[in-house]
Amino acid sequence: MRALIDTCVIIDALQHREPFCQEAEKIFLAVANKQFIGFLTAKSSTDIYYLTYKCTHNNKKTRCILKNLFELFVLADTMGLDCRQALYSEISDFEDAVMIESALRIDADCIVTRNIRDYEKSPIKVYSPAEFLEALEEYSS
Repeated sequence: MRALIDTCVIIDALQHREPFCQEAEKIFLAVANKQFIGFLTAKSSTDIYYLTYKCTHNNKKTRCILKNLFELFVLADTMGLDCRQALYSEISDFEDAVMIESALRIDADCIVTRNIRDYEKSPIKVYSPAEFLEALEEYSS
């Protein structure tokens, strides 16, 4: 299974945000155990850097965290084509539309996010972290 993981799920794990961190950490463990191929977009990596730096206040430490993320997750480029296609999407939130276009281009099976409501018109399957973990368990058996 190939899953594009949204920024919010990554930050939940990195910042131990309750009550979301447990599921997010299980997703990290599953990708580390090669139960699925996890993707982050290049666009998300800048957001993750910014949000993590706000907590660490340390450039070196924040870059180390990103380095570790890039060892776990495949970094998918956010292309100009993704942005252009998103302009014509039925998804009202442009950032989410770009995420969908990136997922489609990299042939992801799904997107994992806590922001399910904004993805109602997505042509690709969208899971909450809990739903994804259930689907992953079914997929693995």
